[in-house]
Amino acid sequence: MTATAPSNMDWQRFIETLGEVEVIRDRPQVEKLSKDYYHFSPILQTQLADKTADLVVRPQSEAEVLAVAKACVAARVPVTVRGAGTGNYGQCIPLNGGVILDLSRMNAVKWVKPGMACVEPGAKLAAIDKVTQPQGWELRMYPSTYRTATIGGFIGGGSGGIGSIMYGQLRDRGNLNAVRVVTLEDDPQVIELRGDDVQQVNHAYGTNGIITELEIPLGPVYPWAEVIVTFDDFMTAARFGQVLGNTDGLIKKLISIHAAPIPSYFASLKAYLPDGCHAALLMVAEPSMELFQELVKEFGGTITDHKPAEETGKKTLLAEFTWNHTTLHARNVDPSLTYLQTLFLHDPELQLLQHMYEHFGDEVMMHLEYFRVAGAVVPAALQLVRFSTPERLQEIIEYHEAQGAFIANPHTYILEDGGMKQIDPVQVNFKAQVDPYGLLNPGKMRGWLERTTG
Repeated sequence: MTATAPSNMDWQRFIETLGEVEVIRDRPQVEKLSKDYYHFSPILQTQLADKTADLVVRPQSEAEVLAVAKACVAARVPVTVRGAGTGNYGQCIPLNGGVILDLSRMNAVKWVKPGMACVEPGAKLAAIDKVTQPQGWELRMYPSTYRTATIGGFIGGGSGGIGSIMYGQLRDRGNLNAVRVVTLEDDPQVIELRGDDVQQVNHAYGTNGIITELEIPLGPVYPWAEVIVTFDDFMTAARFGQVLGNTDGLIKKLISIHAAPIPSYFASLKAYLPDGCHAALLMVAEPSMELFQELVKEFGGTITDHKPAEETGKKTLLAEFTWNHTTLHARNVDPSLTYLQTLFLHDPELQLLQHMYEHFGDEVMMHLEYFRVAGAVVPAALQLVRFSTPERLQEIIEYHEAQGAFIANPHTYILEDGGMKQIDPVQVNFKAQVDPYGLLNPGKMRGWLERTTG
């Protein structure tokens, strides 16, 4: 049974139990804070458009989170945790009303030590770097929503991003040290998870605990140059990306490859992207630039823009045209476009990738992001899809899977049906301990739904 806000709920009386915690009841604001970028998917658009919370609360401390948790358990009110709402799968959209727990006010960087930092969940990723970089350290990875996304939302709903070419994915051992979590038991508790125990809440959509503090590892700061390289042939660009990823002596943070006509959607980069070109958008450490240029020559590429490290960040970041920002820019031009998330297993020859590129042509436009999986550099595709019908979209997904590509389906809000593809008993069992009434983000964890209805 899925938790639902009681139909006869006296919300004014509920608010009175919260003490000094900030509450938002203004309907337009509540509706706005009940959404993310789910509309990238035409499937999710129809499923989630009418889903909103009853009210929003904005705690400023762990003690206030505990007060909200206690009130929600007593009233059996669903709780959906929100960071900045920059996700794409409806992770922070309440399916059954209740309370949005907006953690954006809990945004402190509590301490920084060599190679690590302790932060509150509402701290924005760019704001964390602003504190840590003067001390020689920076976030290991971040999404293309770097300026606006929060660290709690990234851990709860993300998987990797800019920096994953060096450090892998968020769920890889070593990319999250510890978290503090508030439970939704009859008497809510604060517990600390360290080491491998953090996987109980890592990328769990906030279904099994409210993260109130995180201890994160950092990487050394490099002077990152932003570089655009163009190619006449897409597969040459893709192979360039693979070789660059495998060249460990060249330090890089981003390898993003875009088949034509995708570069034409980047209006503010038009001066660097000739008509019909295939493009690589890159972040390379300045000390690696000389030998990086030799690699570009080897593949017949043309460097059309090189912004040195001291100039980056003054305008739009190049990273804001990569990962799912690519989809955003494309949809600004053509709102009928949607996307897929595809992992091509390790294959230095890129044969399956080439087959998909040639098989689908312009219907599924190839966009690659290179990162490390179990130590191997592989391309993950966030292809742009010319959407026609749900049935055709499903055919495209099934064809990829039949050929051996892994699809992390971005057209579902169910945790296990997206990228996990299987129920994680560790996360389900942890939810049973800390959220026995199933109040946290109900309806998103299939393992819990099957447990409570089976």
